[in-house]
Amino acid sequence: MWWWILAPAANCPTRVNFSVITLPSVNFAALNFEAYYGSRCGFGNKKSSKTGYLNHDIGIGLLSPVSSLARLCIACDRINFFSNVLSLILGITAITTMTELQIHRNYGPLAAGNKLSQFHEVPSTHSTASTVSISQVPKAEDVASILLNTSQPKDGELQQLFAENIAAKLWRVAQRDLKDNDPPTAYPEIVPQEGSQQGRYELREASFWTCGFFPGSLYTLLERETRYPGSQGYPLPRKTLLALCRAWAEPLHAMATRTDTHDIGFIVEPALRLDWELTGNRRSLQSIVTAAYSLATRYVAPSGAIRSWDLIRKKDVSIISMEENNIVIIDSLCNLDLLFYASAYTKDTTLATIARTHAHTMLTSHLRLESGIAASITGYSGPIYSTCHVANIDPKTGAIKQRLTAQGYATDSTWARGQAWAILGYAQTYMWTKERIFLDAACGLTEYFLRRLGPGYNVPPWDFDAPVENPEKPVFDSSASSIAANGMMILSEALVADGQLAIAENFRIAAIDVVKGLLRGALAEEKARFVVDGSQKGSENDTLEIEDVLAGSTFDGILKNGTANNNVGANRRYANHGLVYGDYYLLQFGNRLLRMGLI
Repeated sequence: MWWWILAPAANCPTRVNFSVITLPSVNFAALNFEAYYGSRCGFGNKKSSKTGYLNHDIGIGLLSPVSSLARLCIACDRINFFSNVLSLILGITAITTMTELQIHRNYGPLAAGNKLSQFHEVPSTHSTASTVSISQVPKAEDVASILLNTSQPKDGELQQLFAENIAAKLWRVAQRDLKDNDPPTAYPEIVPQEGSQQGRYELREASFWTCGFFPGSLYTLLERETRYPGSQGYPLPRKTLLALCRAWAEPLHAMATRTDTHDIGFIVEPALRLDWELTGNRRSLQSIVTAAYSLATRYVAPSGAIRSWDLIRKKDVSIISMEENNIVIIDSLCNLDLLFYASAYTKDTTLATIARTHAHTMLTSHLRLESGIAASITGYSGPIYSTCHVANIDPKTGAIKQRLTAQGYATDSTWARGQAWAILGYAQTYMWTKERIFLDAACGLTEYFLRRLGPGYNVPPWDFDAPVENPEKPVFDSSASSIAANGMMILSEALVADGQLAIAENFRIAAIDVVKGLLRGALAEEKARFVVDGSQKGSENDTLEIEDVLAGSTFDGILKNGTANNNVGANRRYANHGLVYGDYYLLQFGNRLLRMGLI
């Protein structure tokens, strides 16, 4: 047995160095590890004694070679991912930790006065699903190249995620649309591909659910400049960028108290979470916690679910009584991350339990077991699932009263973006809870998405079952792929931590292939670039101007062919345009590649 000493070499709340030494002396060089925690720290994969949920969002870099092993760089954001890889590569059969470093901040005061007065968890009726099967386990010496892609040259297609064009477009919109709109009362939503406003963002009222994604996109640029300098095609002046980020994020703080929407996670998390983690702005953390408690007020205990919408009133459907109905939509799974995150900081397990219960309820209210003989795309052999968009649950008994759609083609069809929300939401929920039933659900949802996407599409149709009304102008939804790809990449990490390496590799490859398809089929051909009036690129003294690479050829969005809502009964039916959240999740995928050391 090898004995390891993990000793902190520096005492810093956001960066901790460890020296790892083997005893007795063996033929291994000393190792140095750097752990980057953003603004919170924790070491190991032990559960918190208070929350019961795993500490995560950790990046590890292995900086020194080990004996005869070639230099290996590991960058990921899950400690379980690292420990599995290390044990496989070094052949460690047992590790006895002599010391453990647990660094926690006390956020108790943040939760003061915010406790929910009543909460009753609805017991789960689900049994734990079977373990995901593995067709073949790779050899230990192949783990590095399989998981980290370290043997591969830089991928030219994926480098487009970091091109100057990306930052230039966001910078132009951020500066231009703040004029006469500071602080913002309207936010970017869609970019029309035709008509009088072709190529320019249409702004939507600040109260609309999409308001957080454009500020979130700006913060993804800030994360690149802060954590991964040199990763972007053009160095940006950080102080100016931070000022733009905060100008667009400012109104989001006041929205944290809203109890009229379940979309509060989409509204506050994309921007304010990174503002807290990158800059230590405690005001942003407080707004996140406040928003989580606001969301928790919408939990309807007898139905075991958070109310998504207060009512539905469209051309063909009207459901208006909150006393008789609890309307829950598939998108709600992606707002649960807000509850888990706030629970981890406040140590209030009520928030996490609400999120977990809601996720369990949706396994039966929204997931549909599918059968078929199509060959597996990922090697996963468990049950596969499609999804419905909306379920109306009896708020008194929890019975399913009705299933329907508000944005898909039909009640029994599969709305592509809804399937993507489910993949991402269950992947995130599994990473917080480690309940296998959520892992299996996310894998089954992904398998169905990939089978329906098939080799014939670079961009998915807006609904997998909708007929093509106009063959010369089919309706796509690029945002579905950018959302789903993030969920698939989280699943690849989860499966590595679970020891299921072959399937983990398949999910990683599938996620990257989906994004490459997007870049081939939906990346706007209209490009932008910076024009610098200054002595040095990236200087705070620079005055940055933006120009089109091809004069007069402008498109504010990064991706085309998104579809907000093509349902025939929708009050507003609009399709095939740029979408702010499609771009946001594409940028997030790029940052995820950076965190995992895959680019």
